[in-house]
Parts: sequence; structure tokens; C-alpha cells
Amino acid sequence: MRLVAQSGLDALLEALRQSGMNTDGVESGSGANANAGSGAGPQTPGSGPASGSGANGGSGASGSRGGVGGFGGFPFGGFGGFGGAGNGGGRGRGGSGAGGNGGNGGPTVDFEFLANDFHLPSKKWLAVLILVALLVIAGAYWWFHPSINIHSTDFWGFVFIVILLPLFLIFWVRSKQYKTGTKEVTKNEGKAKTFRILSFVPVAVVALVAIGAVMSMAIFPGNAEKYSNVLKTDTLEFAQDIKEVNYSEIPVIDRDSAILLGNREMGSIPEYVSQFEVSNLYSQINYQGTPVRVSPLGYADLFKWFTNRDGGIPAYALVNMTTQDAEIVRLGDNPIYYSQSEPLARNIDRHVQLKYPFYMFGEKSFEIDEDGHPWWICPVKDFTIGLFGGETISRVVLCDATTGETQDLSVEECPEWVDRVFPAELLIQQYNWWGAYNNGWLNSFLGQEGVVRTTPGTDGTLGYNYIAKDDDVWVYTGVTSATADNSIIGFVLVNQRTQESHFYSVAGATEDSAMESAEGQVQNLRYTSTFPLLINVGNQPTYFMALKDGAGLVKKFAMIDIQRYQNVAVGDTVADTQKAYEALLATNGVVTESDGGTATDVKTVKGTIRSLNQAVIEGNTHFYVTLEDEDGNIFDFALPGLLDIVGYKVGDVINFTYVESAGSNVSPAYEILGADGKAPATEDAAGSDGSAAGDAGAEGAPADANTDGSAAAPTPAGDENASGEPEDDVVEQNGAAQTPAEVAAGDDTKQAA
Repeated sequence: MRLVAQSGLDALLEALRQSGMNTDGVESGSGANANAGSGAGPQTPGSGPASGSGANGGSGASGSRGGVGGFGGFPFGGFGGFGGAGNGGGRGRGGSGAGGNGGNGGPTVDFEFLANDFHLPSKKWLAVLILVALLVIAGAYWWFHPSINIHSTDFWGFVFIVILLPLFLIFWVRSKQYKTGTKEVTKNEGKAKTFRILSFVPVAVVALVAIGAVMSMAIFPGNAEKYSNVLKTDTLEFAQDIKEVNYSEIPVIDRDSAILLGNREMGSIPEYVSQFEVSNLYSQINYQGTPVRVSPLGYADLFKWFTNRDGGIPAYALVNMTTQDAEIVRLGDNPIYYSQSEPLARNIDRHVQLKYPFYMFGEKSFEIDEDGHPWWICPVKDFTIGLFGGETISRVVLCDATTGETQDLSVEECPEWVDRVFPAELLIQQYNWWGAYNNGWLNSFLGQEGVVRTTPGTDGTLGYNYIAKDDDVWVYTGVTSATADNSIIGFVLVNQRTQESHFYSVAGATEDSAMESAEGQVQNLRYTSTFPLLINVGNQPTYFMALKDGAGLVKKFAMIDIQRYQNVAVGDTVADTQKAYEALLATNGVVTESDGGTATDVKTVKGTIRSLNQAVIEGNTHFYVTLEDEDGNIFDFALPGLLDIVGYKVGDVINFTYVESAGSNVSPAYEILGADGKAPATEDAAGSDGSAAGDAGAEGAPADANTDGSAAAPTPAGDENASGEPEDDVVEQNGAAQTPAEVAAGDDTKQAA
């Protein structure tokens, strides 16, 4: 006979069994079993102890559910094993190995404890439990207020956590109970099957939501075309559609500077500083024809809300984007009661969502009407592709920030003073859908023919700005190719109120390239550039930006030619910047035209040409002219913009406009006027070969006009001019010395053109 050493617990259990006590289901585990790797249980069905090894015990013997031993290496005893099903149907639990030094095993783990130990309460307590659950669900809904809409991801998250998961657990537990039977539940295969089927209902709901999400993807057949049609874009001409900028209406600061100015103004009102703070919303709107940013005040903290909630929020911040003036506008007897800083019923998000429970609200904005009254603009989202795809705005709810009264309107019914119905990020996303999928989903990443996208920002965010046009706010962003190079193929403007979209084909530099170019002009000052604003200067698409110092204050302004972004003009004021920019354009042969036919800040001069010289600078031909009675002034006529200058010679009378350059005696000519001395039209003076033939004589010089408008005899090269002095003003063109008359008569006319 073989003796087996017993632990003190085994001996105690054996003594209790001999005394007649039932010890079924009580297990022990040894830290180091002589038969490591096996677990043994009696052959009698339903018998008790099973031992497991400190390493990994084996399965139970036939006829019992012997334990699979736990892991004995843990400091506080190994995890108990799980009983294996034996032929006899017994129920035993595996012991756990001793931790560390081979002590007694730890507690056992049974994953079916829910099915074995779950007991339904009595009907009375069940009713109380259901009532409490309903109250908890109602409270959770009031606090989190998700939209009751199948297109809302927040709704499905709420349903999954609060409803589907608890139902699944209840059905699964009841199915297990009816399958095996418990002390309180009689074994019933029919009910077990019913609850097992019911447990699949929550799973099926989740599966349907997942299918709806897949059907929202662009890869799903037919969806690429739907995505490309969410935003309709028309192609227009820039000079015809974008009016020339009015510098009294141009926003010269960005959102960060507006926040800085608004918060600084808030510090000047001591009775508000300790109780309120300015919200970071700062919505840009058109207020009485002027671009401004507005933002409500908010309660500084929960205690400040408790002490000031009866009086409401007394003011909002308003920053003028053109003058940089900031003010805190007091509301008097009509304070703001509904805001985002309200924690309870008057919270604007909760207020409108509970009033319209089936609406999905997008990003809300704070605006004021033309009378300065505060409103909340609450766009209503709609998904047009699958379950979660093709987001757009279908309606808008206007909420009075004072009374909480609301107006439910379609986008077409929205009043004109409202500027922000479609969030900027959504409009850019919609345009990118068209840019990616206008030629199909497969083409969006293979081949990429015609694939475009909006230009990225410089700090990881979307790159866009706002433009005031037709008393609305339009989102501006550049459009570049799919490879995201440093050039744009055009830019797009989208109306934030109506979703009207316009594309303008203009090749040039991206916004970040223009910003770097502007910063390079003041690199010694280490100013940083704001994101560019698109403006029209003399029918030339132009980037306008502010240059800020390290404190965030605007110090200078810059204008950059989009098509030739090396042309950068910097000034201390907007007027100085414009003047320098127009002079720069004229110097580079770009003749700007405004609504009145001339650029702003130009001067007119008429006189007799004293000297006329030609030079080539950076590939552009320039004619430098001095006039009688204009001592010290040199006028620069740049080609091809002012091609008519080739018809003039020394002694002719010329009438033209020019832009005076600050700090220089060289002033760019702007336009040659048509009265008393204007050269003949190019097509009249030019022959079929492009040379200045026309009515010229044998020498080939053009027929010039005298001061009285009559045709003058051609002056051959080298002859004396009207003053009787020899024509000795020569310049070097392509290595050969030529007079202006020779330039006008010879083949260089074609080169200049």
C-alpha cells in the first residue's frame, strides 16, 4: 500500500466527511503535487475534492469534473483551474497551486457564476428595479442628451451602453439558467432556446449598424458619385466676380489677434473680470457692413455661475477686424441666459437638443443681428449616404440667447443677417469629396486623374480664411493637386449661409509659400505671418496678410502677387502697402485696372520727353523716361503692360499716370492716357510681321503723333530730334547699343512685345 502525504486541510476535510458532514464541492490544491501536471477526482459522480498541480494541472478523471490546476508561481497562490466535464457529469473545481514557497492554493474562479448564482428578485422588487433603471436611463439621457436619430453615432453609443449590453447579459444569463437549472429555476430547454435567441437580438442590432457604416463608405458601389455631388461648384472668372477690395472693409487681423484684443479689453472692466470670462468662440460675421468677431462672456466657474445665474451674462465681446478696435458690449435689460457655460437646463446644447430630440445639431455659433441682439445659430446635420456618410446641413434653428425662444427654418428661409450656417470645416470637406471622387473611387488613389484637394494649413489644421462678399461670409481656400506641391491651380469660395460654391482658375503659389515669402521680407524683425486673405487689387488676385511680432500684435502688412509670389510689398499701414504693391506690379509690367479704370493713389503728369532709355531687368524690358520740367524724376514704363511707349521718342509730348514710389526717384508708370500725345494703337502701328511698320517710312520707324495730334514725319535713327540736338541717349540691348528710335523701328519691338 502506498502512503500519500496529506495537507492539514485535507486531513480536516477527511475528518469532517467521516463525521457525516457533506463536503462536496470543497477543493484543495497543493503547491507541489507529486503528480505535477495532473488533477485527480473520485470516480463517483458529483464527488468533491480535486487536486491540481502548482504548475499546470491536468484534466479531471472520467466520471467527475476534475480541476485543471492553476498557476502556482504567483505570490499569493495560483489561480484556480476550471473543472473539466467528465462522463459522470460531476461538478468539481480545480485547485490552485501555492505561490512562491508552495503554500495552499488561492481562491477558485468560475466564469459561469452569473448563470449559477444570479437570482431574479420577487415581482415587487423587480418592479422597483425596473423603475429605478428607467429613472437612471432618463437621467442619463437628460444629462448627455444624444440625438434620437439612427444617423447619430452618439445615439448608438448611448443605446449600446445603456440598453443593448444589459439586455444581452440578461438574456444570456437566463438562457444558461434554463439550460442547466438552478435552485430557483427549473431546467427548461424550450425557454433556454428562447432566451438564447433573444440574446442575439442586441448582437443583430450592432451588426446592422456596422453594415450601415460600411454602406456609408466611398468604396461602396455608387457612393463615390454621391460624395462628389454633395457640393455643387461653379467655375467663374476672378476679375468679373470678385470686386476690387475696399480697404475700409478688409479684415486685417486673424482670430488669434482678435482673441488677444478681446481678452485685453475684458481686463479693463473690473466688475466683470472676477465673475466672467470671454468665450473662445469668436465667430466672424458681417455686422452693419463691417467684418467683426463676436463672442459671449461666460461664467468663470461653477461657483460664479451659482451666484450670477439669476442676472445672466451681461455682455459680449466685439472686435472690429478692420480697425482692430475691441469693446465689451453691455446688454442692459436683455442679458444672455442661454449659453454654453450654463451647466443645467439653460445650457444651449441641452436646451435645443431636448426641444428638438430628433435633430442632429452641428457646430453652433454665436452671432448678433443688425440691432446687436445675441443669437445662437444651430445648424441641423443630415446624412445623405448610407448611415453615417455625406454629411450636410438641411435646416437651421435660431435660438434667442436671452429668452431661449427658437425658430426652426430651412436653409433657404434663413435670414440674411445670419452668416454662419455651414461650418467652414464641413464645406472644405465637401469640396475635397468632389476633388477626390469626381472621376470615381478607384481613380482617387490609382491614376488620380483630375484629383485635387484644398491646400493644407501650416500648423496641422485646415488652411482657410474668410472673405466678406455680398454681405455674406465666404470661406476661402486654395486648391492644389493630389501630390500637394507648392503651387495652386486655383481657389474656391463657399458661402457659409447658402452653400453656394465658386471656383477660380488661377495658377500661383500656395498660402504657406506666400507666408514664407512675406516673412522673408522682414526676417530681421522675426515677424510671423497670418494665414493669407484673398483680395482683388486692380483685377489681380492678391494675397493679403498681417505680420505679427512675438507678442501677437500686428506690426506690418504684406501683399503678394499670387501668380508671381516673389513680388512682395510690405508697409506699416494698409494704404502704404497698397501703394507699394501697385508700384511693384507696374515695375514688373503688370498694369492693374480698378472699377474706375485706374489704380488708387496714382498721379497724372504731362510733359515733353527729355530722354528715353531702354534696359532689360530680370527678363522684362523697361523704358526709363525723363521729362522737361520734372527734374530728378525718372519714370519707368514696363513692357508688356505699357507697350505703347515704343511709339514715342525724345521731344514727343506724353500724358500718363504713375504711382509715386516712396523713398525712390524712380516711379512706375501706370497708364498712358489717350489725349494729347498718346501713341497710335498697337494694331494700327504694327505690321503683319509684328514689327512697327504701319505707315512708317522707308526707315521703318512708326508714325508718331505731334502735340497737335497730326502725324509726324518719321525720324530715322541717328537724326536730330526736335530740339536740334543729336539723339545720343543709347542703352545696351542684347549686347548692342541702340537708340530708342532704333528700338521702335527694328526687330527689338517684337522682342519687347
